[in-house]
Amino acid sequence: MGDNTVRIGLLGCIRFASKFVRTVTQSSNAVIIAISDPSIETANTFAAANNLSPETVSVYGSYEELLNDPRVDAVYLTMPVTQRAKWAVTAAEKKKHLLVEKPPALNAAEIDKIVEACESNGVQFMDGTIWLHHKRTVKIRETMFDSGLLGDVRHVYSTMTTPVPEQVLERLTKEAMGLAGAIGELGWYPIGAALWAMSYQMPLSVKALPSSVATNSVGTILSCSASLQFGSTATATAIIHCSFLSHLSTELAISGSKGSTHMNDYVIPYKEETAWFEYTSGAKFVDMHTGWNMMPEKVTVDCSGTEESQEATMLREFVRLVQGIKRGDSEADPRWLEISRKTQLVVHAVKKSVDIDCEVVYL
Repeated sequence: MGDNTVRIGLLGCIRFASKFVRTVTQSSNAVIIAISDPSIETANTFAAANNLSPETVSVYGSYEELLNDPRVDAVYLTMPVTQRAKWAVTAAEKKKHLLVEKPPALNAAEIDKIVEACESNGVQFMDGTIWLHHKRTVKIRETMFDSGLLGDVRHVYSTMTTPVPEQVLERLTKEAMGLAGAIGELGWYPIGAALWAMSYQMPLSVKALPSSVATNSVGTILSCSASLQFGSTATATAIIHCSFLSHLSTELAISGSKGSTHMNDYVIPYKEETAWFEYTSGAKFVDMHTGWNMMPEKVTVDCSGTEESQEATMLREFVRLVQGIKRGDSEADPRWLEISRKTQLVVHAVKKSVDIDCEVVYL
């Protein structure tokens, strides 16, 4: 194992973390050397299920034990959102670099504590919003934004919905999901997509749409739509929707002054090995309004290969940043903290709007 290999520990052994294990296993410059869970039985079961050998991977029955392991460079946090901020701050204070599942915090106050801990201790932070690292996302930025084909962004529409069985809905508690419920768990994606489309300009105001808000019997938010206004003249707006009550939907449509682009699968592509998006620029109706003057252009991005998935590209960027810090060549890149903080602030604002009967919240 080279001196610049990034040694990773897992804080939390949920089933979903298996995908991360697969990605690290395929990496040439990162390795998992420890896993932890408050239940040692859960940790051992996870290790066996993911072929993590006890000869090379330490298994701990507490997060504290893993964080005290001096061999660990970075940690991946997958525990429930109600615990993430506490352990993110603790890990940063132990000089561990952080890759945190989203949302990383419950509210604006918690994300600010994470920011302060990471900045004070010089550690790299990144949340697990994998689609930001997809080759397609980079291609859209180049094709539509950098080239000027899109023009100025005028409107964004984005969704993240996934159905949950009715008998499970009542078990979605605030203690497990946090007070924001679906706004945090699912809304992180469409809110983040709107901010990405606006080059991370913050909205001036947000407003939850009253008829869209649904909760279960214990008050956990299951569904919500919200409008975001960017700019004092309302020339740019966004509508986001998140729900545990609807069929799977991950749409992102961006309308600009010169063109538009659209995806139905921006969060997780239909196929891991390939992805595409469609766009038009300069489109208009033909005479008599019997059709358009063009068909959408389809741009396909090849993602075949074990290190070309969005999980792999995210890990590669995280590892690159950590390696630079380990070598002493660079400091932590603050951009990823800023992106997470802005997303968390908008999540917090939408939740606040719900709390005050869907009134406008100004940021």
